[in-house]
Amino acid sequence: MTDQQAAPIASGERITDLDVLRGFALFGVLLANIVGIVVWGYVTTEAQLEASPIRSFDRLIHLAVRIFVDDKANTLFAFLFGLGFYVQMTRLGERGAGFSGLYARRLVILMVIGLIHITFIWFWDILHLYAFLGFGLLLVRKASDRMILFGGIILAVFGRLGFSMIAELSGLYDNGAYDALWSDAAVLERQALSAAGDYRALVQDFWHVNQVDYFKGPIIGLAFYTFGRFLLGMWVGRKQWLHRADDFLPGFRNVLLIALPLGLGLEVLNQFGADIGLSGESVAGSFFGEFLHMVATPLIAAGYVSGLVLALRTGWGARLFGVLAPVGRMALTNYVMQSFIIGFTLFGIGPGLDLMSQATATSAMAIAVAGFTFQIIFSHFWLKAFHFGPLEWVWRALTYGTLPTMRRT
Repeated sequence: MTDQQAAPIASGERITDLDVLRGFALFGVLLANIVGIVVWGYVTTEAQLEASPIRSFDRLIHLAVRIFVDDKANTLFAFLFGLGFYVQMTRLGERGAGFSGLYARRLVILMVIGLIHITFIWFWDILHLYAFLGFGLLLVRKASDRMILFGGIILAVFGRLGFSMIAELSGLYDNGAYDALWSDAAVLERQALSAAGDYRALVQDFWHVNQVDYFKGPIIGLAFYTFGRFLLGMWVGRKQWLHRADDFLPGFRNVLLIALPLGLGLEVLNQFGADIGLSGESVAGSFFGEFLHMVATPLIAAGYVSGLVLALRTGWGARLFGVLAPVGRMALTNYVMQSFIIGFTLFGIGPGLDLMSQATATSAMAIAVAGFTFQIIFSHFWLKAFHFGPLEWVWRALTYGTLPTMRRT
């Protein structure tokens, strides 16, 4: 294999639509993560949330995030990972370079980055899971289009739901330990650790959360769910709908007009199902609501993809959404940077602002918007001077065994 065959893709080979979509997904990931950690009871007690003078508006913000962002952003991110796998596979194949060994090395490096991230920085890391599941993509890369599509739909819709149902009925989950994670006593203890700037103790608490709320069961359902989205991205890559988007604009319009309203309708039905007796606190009711959510989520994500592709073909859309491309080109760096944004604002480690006890859904959304605005500006100026983001450069250097040229001339 020659260096030219195995070299990373040049800037001119990039598909701008994919970079914009990654940037868009990253904003959703940041928004969902920071609102989620606040309102789901990890950093703030229910009494502290209720004390907000704009509590009604906070609830509205949280509802909007649940309908428009939760699971949609990570669905889009996972879909793009699967699509990116196909792009790399075909491009290396066209160059005559061996793909499997190179991509496996790439995944191992991503796994290491993810494990460092989940251990020392943020307990909701997905990089390690993406790396592990990436080996699954290697195994099925020669499967038929029909198998890829069918497997993707089944896993995307039923993977997490099915495992959750089995786990709930079999008593696999330790509900007592899970409830204790989000108790007022646990939250107040975290706030005390944050105020004291006790990084080591907070990291230990992160790991305890991972053990109870992730590794002891839920990771399996999340893996099925995520891999289904990988497969759907791979299938779209095979169809080249985003490689040759200009040839498929009527199809994108149809998806936007059909999938997005249908998905939003199902998601609204899920959110308000208990009010009309459609779903509720019973096992059957909660699983039906989750089923609505699992069907709605990929439909909404497909609508977002279609809407962005169409908008980018207009003057206003290219100007408005084109600024997301540099963020998407540095997706790994920006994903990890978001953990530092959350940590700096919510925790009192080092120069951190320690806003845990004061945070609400509204302030969390404001932090997400401000933080992502910084990422847009940072990414734009960084890529003016350099070819790669910092972590992208490290990833490529370790993958290809060479030092890519970093600074632009």
